[in-house]
Amino acid sequence: MEYEIIIGLETHIQLNTTTKIFCACKADSWNDPPNTNVCPVCMGLPGVLPVLNQQAVEKALQLALAVGAEVQPVSYFARKNYFYPDLPKGYQISQYDQPLALGGALTIPLGDGATRTVRITKLHIEEDAGKTKREGGVRLIDFNRCGVPLIEMVTEPDLRSPDEAAQYLIRLRQLIRWLGISEGDMEKGHLRCDANVSIRPKGADYFNPKTEIKNVNSIEAVREAIAKEVERQIREVEAGRTIEPWTLEWDEHAGVLRKMRSKETEADYRYFREPDLLPLEVDAAWLERVRAALPELPLARRARFQTQYGLSPYEADILTGDRALADYFEAAVAAYAGPVKAVVNWMLNEVLRLLNEEGLTADGLRLTPARLAAILRLLDAGTINRPTAKQLLRRAHAEDRDPAAIVEAEGLAQVSDTDALRRVCEEVVAENPAEVAKYRSGKTGLIGWFVGQVMRKTRGKANPQEVRRLLQELLDASA
Repeated sequence: MEYEIIIGLETHIQLNTTTKIFCACKADSWNDPPNTNVCPVCMGLPGVLPVLNQQAVEKALQLALAVGAEVQPVSYFARKNYFYPDLPKGYQISQYDQPLALGGALTIPLGDGATRTVRITKLHIEEDAGKTKREGGVRLIDFNRCGVPLIEMVTEPDLRSPDEAAQYLIRLRQLIRWLGISEGDMEKGHLRCDANVSIRPKGADYFNPKTEIKNVNSIEAVREAIAKEVERQIREVEAGRTIEPWTLEWDEHAGVLRKMRSKETEADYRYFREPDLLPLEVDAAWLERVRAALPELPLARRARFQTQYGLSPYEADILTGDRALADYFEAAVAAYAGPVKAVVNWMLNEVLRLLNEEGLTADGLRLTPARLAAILRLLDAGTINRPTAKQLLRRAHAEDRDPAAIVEAEGLAQVSDTDALRRVCEEVVAENPAEVAKYRSGKTGLIGWFVGQVMRKTRGKANPQEVRRLLQELLDASA
């Protein structure tokens, strides 16, 4: 039997606010010693009162608007009751039946121009719990993360493969980084994902019991964990057994899923309204201010790059993968005022290679867009050749210097004087009689070797096209 995979994702996005959601403790505690970034509010001590962080709300509103969700004028906080060691209050302040936003969608590419629209069920804000780890047979608890603001975004069961689930997370991570509301680093817990997975016979229109996979901390792990669970469910069904609605834990090191517990229902959490917080009211003026501050979104910018600059879908996808890179590209195009294709080629090759080697984003380059444009103009003018341009690009970043100043100070200008180049070419031909004989016997591919010898003698400053022409003239004339 053929089966259809049904996947819905619940993602938790850690917001990059300065302070936690209900207190003044620092929100980013990744590098802090355990249990040092806490206070009576986030530890849930008796007599304390939470105060809602406005910055967290505004960041959540940005994401809601970016995915086209309907922001609710009034939403409420609730207490979600459960008892884990890393939840000091014994409950989590979250939103439940009246969340911040409903609906919306995120469109993901499937290849060959196809896309899938993944509907969003709801988007709400809540506080994070602490974290636990096992060390030397002991379970250790760090409460630093308690109270860090999260967005929980829940999809409809619209995804149909592990690859689609991974692609959804890639696009969501791109969007939250683009908006500047989260670092989106899954290894640091900034973006966490739970996957609800079920199968059904191909062509069926009903839903079977689902399992929930938790504690997945990378996009590749999400892909692998879902694939393993689908294989397990198919084995169970074909053996005549039913799928139990379990909550499963993914062990990335062992590459296996383990049963944690029976899956909770909403009734297990005994939700009720949070008595210490007022309703959250978002009026039209506040919402409009947030909307007006939104940047051009990734898919819109990708489409504009194709129409305005004539980029291919592949080129546009790469150059809008990161907002800083897209900004850099447009600034370089404006500064260069030459063929856009030249900027694209240098961006996709030399600039991206430099970024990957340095572990930087484009806004961290000392090779500014204006300096990249200056290098391209020097190349166009014949002042430098391509090998020198590549070296100059790296030196402009490493030394934080103007490219033209480096060329002038160190005499890197291209040698194009025909008489001077002819003399060097004659020297190379005279010094290598064996290679000359091979060339003249028919191994004309050696011309590249001769060009390399001339380039070495001129320290890479010779005009390679002129060198090739002169060498061919010398080698062919006496053949």
